[in-house]
Amino acid sequence: MIGQILDKIDSVMYYPILIIVMAIAGLYFTILTKGVQIRLFPESIRLLMEPPEDKKTVSSLQAMLVSTASRVGTGNIVGVSTAICLGGPGAVFWMWVMCIIGASSAFIESTLAQVYKRKNDDGECYGGPAYYIERALHAPILAAVFCVFLIATYAVGFNLLCSYNLQSTFAAYSFYNEKITPIIIGGILAVLTGYCLLGGGKRIVKLTSFIVPVMGVAYVLISLIVIIRNITSVPAMFAIIFKDAFDFKAIFGGMAGSCLIYGVKRGLYSNEAGVGSAPNASASAKVSHPAKQGLVQTLSVYIDTLLLCTATALMCLSSGVERGEAVSGAPYVQNAISTVFGVAGPTFITVAMILFAFTTLLGNLYYVDNALIFLNHKKQPSKLFMRCFHVGCAVVVLLGAIIPMNAAWAAADITMGGMTLINLPACMLLGKVAIDALKDYEKQKKEGKHPVFKASDIGLNEEELDFWK
Repeated sequence: MIGQILDKIDSVMYYPILIIVMAIAGLYFTILTKGVQIRLFPESIRLLMEPPEDKKTVSSLQAMLVSTASRVGTGNIVGVSTAICLGGPGAVFWMWVMCIIGASSAFIESTLAQVYKRKNDDGECYGGPAYYIERALHAPILAAVFCVFLIATYAVGFNLLCSYNLQSTFAAYSFYNEKITPIIIGGILAVLTGYCLLGGGKRIVKLTSFIVPVMGVAYVLISLIVIIRNITSVPAMFAIIFKDAFDFKAIFGGMAGSCLIYGVKRGLYSNEAGVGSAPNASASAKVSHPAKQGLVQTLSVYIDTLLLCTATALMCLSSGVERGEAVSGAPYVQNAISTVFGVAGPTFITVAMILFAFTTLLGNLYYVDNALIFLNHKKQPSKLFMRCFHVGCAVVVLLGAIIPMNAAWAAADITMGGMTLINLPACMLLGKVAIDALKDYEKQKKEGKHPVFKASDIGLNEEELDFWK
């Protein structure tokens, strides 16, 4: 019954509410920035390799990898599989569309996070949507509500789902027992997560900086091998994707379960563009101009959806294995990869899911710490509170391994939707600040300068900011 209630809330939230808000915001930012996410793509890549001004601070690359660690996760495998199996192949096309449009929202939110970031006693920077909502919109209560949704999303919703998705990959093995195995896997994952949390945010940055590139490259290479082995099926595969994506009769005949809605849902869950998560990591970077971090964050969206999600989708569809509700999730991907790698295929997916799940859990809880600090009057909560909170997070990871699939997905969708419905309207109200920052950046580049941002250059009151004076 609880699962059915969550499903109903989930359906209404995404259609018509969220799909309209996301489309309007993405198109609005794309038009006003003249397609910054496409136009300045080469510049984004160049900035990624730019060394930090101070080696002791978090670089653009490290901040991007933290946000990518949260974005890149089980959603890239199980989320894509679920979208195709339940919504149809056309969901892949709508993922691509939302990725490209949403990348402009990612630029705006991360640039705003840089403009309005705060300075702690050690001189390090931090921030995120709660801070620009509070400082620029003068809406502290709304900022606090956003933090509550963020904690519900990343400490509960996403971690429940992450844990469930991981344990579901073990269903392909003969030793799997529906009552015992999920508890064992959830327990091990909970213990490992709790151990890493003892190292704090900096350990998370270092760990994810090492794991994310390795696991991403390995997964894409394996996917490419499967696609190449099934190269003759590729033309028909793309035909199916586009045919299903534009079958509007079928889409409007059952909107909630259509490829359009599943593409939007799973695309948003995967890349989180506009959700308000990545800005928490973006604010921690030490850069000379806010637009730099905004541009770098667009790459994170592309890496997640256009690279990793697409790798999963094309691997599964080109393999020709049967898709449907019965194999929704990890089984569909495991069946696809086994057509080339045999019994080693499901094992690789399990290993990839373990790495994806681990980095997702760590990245998620990095964001949660930032929200807790905000709610605690901008102060680090006591060690006792954090210890208890981390125990609670470990319990959530354990519970996630044993709850039903539909409840796990609905909980993640609803909490994430609440964040998005607060963050995107706030970004639209403050969008001029980010756009003016972009214009200032491009102006300095044309003049041959190394862009350095001063708040007064775009009409901001320097006294209201901790940086950019």
